[in-house]
Amino acid sequence: MSSVIRFMLNAEEIHLGDFAPTETLLDYLRLRRRLTGTKEGCAEGDCGACTVLVGRLAEGRLVYESINACIRFIGSLHATHVVTVEHLAARDGTLHPVQQAMVDCHGSQCGFCTPGFVMSLYGLWLSNEEPDRSEIEIALQGNLCRCTGYEPIVKAAELVSRTRPSALFDPLERERAEIMAKLWTITSSNDTILVEKEGQRSVIPGSVETLAATLAQAPQATVVAGATDVGLWATKQMRQLDHVVFINQLAELQRIDTDNAGITFGAGVTYARAFATLSIEIPALADLIERIGGAQVRNAGTIGGNIANGSPIGDMPPPLIALGASVTLRSAEGTRRLPLEDFFLAYGRQDRRPGEFVETIFVPRPHEDAFFRVYKISKRRDEDISALCGAFHLLLNGRGAVESIRIAFGGMAATPKRAHAVESALLGQPWSWASVRMAQDAFDTDYQPLTDWRASAAYRSLTAKNLLTRFFLETAGAPVTLKRFEMEDV
Repeated sequence: MSSVIRFMLNAEEIHLGDFAPTETLLDYLRLRRRLTGTKEGCAEGDCGACTVLVGRLAEGRLVYESINACIRFIGSLHATHVVTVEHLAARDGTLHPVQQAMVDCHGSQCGFCTPGFVMSLYGLWLSNEEPDRSEIEIALQGNLCRCTGYEPIVKAAELVSRTRPSALFDPLERERAEIMAKLWTITSSNDTILVEKEGQRSVIPGSVETLAATLAQAPQATVVAGATDVGLWATKQMRQLDHVVFINQLAELQRIDTDNAGITFGAGVTYARAFATLSIEIPALADLIERIGGAQVRNAGTIGGNIANGSPIGDMPPPLIALGASVTLRSAEGTRRLPLEDFFLAYGRQDRRPGEFVETIFVPRPHEDAFFRVYKISKRRDEDISALCGAFHLLLNGRGAVESIRIAFGGMAATPKRAHAVESALLGQPWSWASVRMAQDAFDTDYQPLTDWRASAAYRSLTAKNLLTRFFLETAGAPVTLKRFEMEDV
């Protein structure tokens, strides 16, 4: 067992054994290393001023992704390469092409957010040689600016892709072989790492078996993958976590397996990695992922974490429940599998026994003739938490009647929850406006939503009914008009 984590910071190899479980990468960079180009804006993963790149070995390649340093804990950095804005310019002061493009296009005014934008654009520059405008905008979803209006920044991204220079200008291209070799050396050992500081413990298990054994001994420990939610416990709620187990380095939890029945995701699969598979297998679900946080959140947040946290406004559970997903829980005593909808018991409480953790999520493949839609309702389109999220999964029989239907919502109850009464009202009925209109009242039986600052109870109830109408209009199979279906009354 080791007592230090090892990672690369720009061109330096770091051996670190003196950190608290909730010490963030942002604080480490600014306070310990005086790398102040990485800024603190929101301290909750929203503004992108703290954006850095984190490189990791994946399937024999070195992959760099943008992440929010403000909510990334130090303990999750083992066997990675952290790159800050200070690493981009040449030693003689020559700016990196991405930085120069920001200058040439006047992409900076007050300058506070500029390093974060540069790092997001740099991540895009590394992964996509010819991004279109849509891809640029998606890459910048997690970066906020209050000066430039974004257009000059987008133009900088377009400029640097058109005038892409030799790879010799880029430090990560020059150093790639060396960095890979060092990371391979670090990852070659599967030792469990235990770091203790002032009575607090950070554990980085070397295998899933060790993870299970660790939680058997300390079931009260907090399991952390991407920390896109838990990070805010530390930065906003000022909670002290005395025992944290980091799992983002476990390759066993990052597998994606597909077969004729469906897709099995390891609990540690990030939104970004899941998107590549879902865009082919279940496009509607991939479309939802593009609206979860910004790129930095999708690069860190995990499918399993979104489920295990049990939030009633988590975006992934409603569509997964509508698809009939199941979850496998593991402990030192073995595994058990249950329907995902049964995992959520009450607000803040899930069917997870002491020592258990989410190991995999199985998502059945929709029938080729089924209709599946997901609708996220939020105050702003990008990088916002849902007021409610509804998912609809419908299969009609040969006569155009409802053979099966599953409807699930988040934000409408204390847990992600199916609309059983609405489903019952529609089952066996013709898929018609009359059936839909009749079934809408059943939403009042299924849900009694709360009023909060995101939406009122009345708004949520009305919107859920209107989303059923929208789903019908999109799947009715014949041209429809608003007048025909009296939308003004819905």
